[in-house]
Amino acid sequence: MKKYFKFLAIAVIVIFSSFMLSNRNEASKSEAIVAATATEVLIKKEKHIALERYPEKETQNVSHKLDLLLQRIHKRNDFNGSILVAKHGKILYSNQIGFADFSKKEPLSKTSLFQLASVSKQFTAAAIMLLYERNQIKLTDTVTNYFPDFPYENVTIKNLLNHTAGLPKYFWVAEHKWKKEKAPTNSEMMALLASSNVQRFFKPGYNFDYSNTGYFVLASIVEKISGLSFSNFVKKNIFDPLDMKNSYIYSFENDSIKANQLDGYRLYRGWRHLKINSTINDAIVGDKNVYATSEDLIKWTLGLNSGKLLSKESLNLMYSKGETVRGRKVPYGFGFRIDTKDEKTIYHHGKWNGFSTALTQYPEEDLVVVVLEHSSYNNMTSLNKNIKKIVFENFKD
Repeated sequence: MKKYFKFLAIAVIVIFSSFMLSNRNEASKSEAIVAATATEVLIKKEKHIALERYPEKETQNVSHKLDLLLQRIHKRNDFNGSILVAKHGKILYSNQIGFADFSKKEPLSKTSLFQLASVSKQFTAAAIMLLYERNQIKLTDTVTNYFPDFPYENVTIKNLLNHTAGLPKYFWVAEHKWKKEKAPTNSEMMALLASSNVQRFFKPGYNFDYSNTGYFVLASIVEKISGLSFSNFVKKNIFDPLDMKNSYIYSFENDSIKANQLDGYRLYRGWRHLKINSTINDAIVGDKNVYATSEDLIKWTLGLNSGKLLSKESLNLMYSKGETVRGRKVPYGFGFRIDTKDEKTIYHHGKWNGFSTALTQYPEEDLVVVVLEHSSYNNMTSLNKNIKKIVFENFKD
């Protein structure tokens, strides 16, 4: 009997020990999961960009000069838009002038949402570089790796990024080959290119030709690889991490119009502003159709330059001139125009359906200028030079 109780006691001890060990392991697993989740949340929080501003007393003089410039171009050149200037990562000046809705006489505000036109291309390039850093693509991959029916052989992702692919203009293809009433989406345009038998301009890599087609194809590759719509991919991987709450991608006839989303206008007979209607090309994304505010574009620039999205190596590729197969430099990196004539300037302008936009970086001076406008303004290059000159002459930090 004593022997029986002895064995029973041993069995109870073993079972109890196993139970405690199991609970301890589960607790450790739970702690690890909580720790991992906390780390993930911390990383996401750290990516958020908190905008800083110079004290008003330090910017009174330069702000006065820029206000005068804004009033002058509004009166003389029908400028209806916003200007934002940041130096050393801090907002130096931000203001807007004119109407958001001309028929209702509603003024623009800092929450007005502008179509970025071709300034959108830098977000497409960044989306591609995110896939590149995750080893999901190579820059030397050809489009036919992902779309076997793509009719133009040997076009690499890098060719698309720096406009050396030689592809035909999809605007022309849509306007002459598309037979449906509703505007084509990216997937429909990819299929149309495959069936339309339109010749390309040159063999890939042999020349530079600015191409909206290349950037809609890049967005289509992002969708193919990620399994997400391009809009959702950019929101999840760029807009949300950088706290760009007033930025999104809009596809005509497929997405709902948001509050504060502006229309583009043109001036008719010198006094009347007419709204510009959307076209058959307005459902395509990747080359245009990002909407944003000026402040969100500063968040984007700061987030990109500080390494919160991409590595320094990837950023250097985006900010460096491309070249042809013969070694000739082209004035474009990945999503950005590159000008090294006087000082290095990294920039992009956009013009589409009445919207005129510019995002310009002067790295040597750590200066960023954002100009967004929606009544067909035409002097963006001159305006940027004037803004830079005023800042240089009237602000000392």
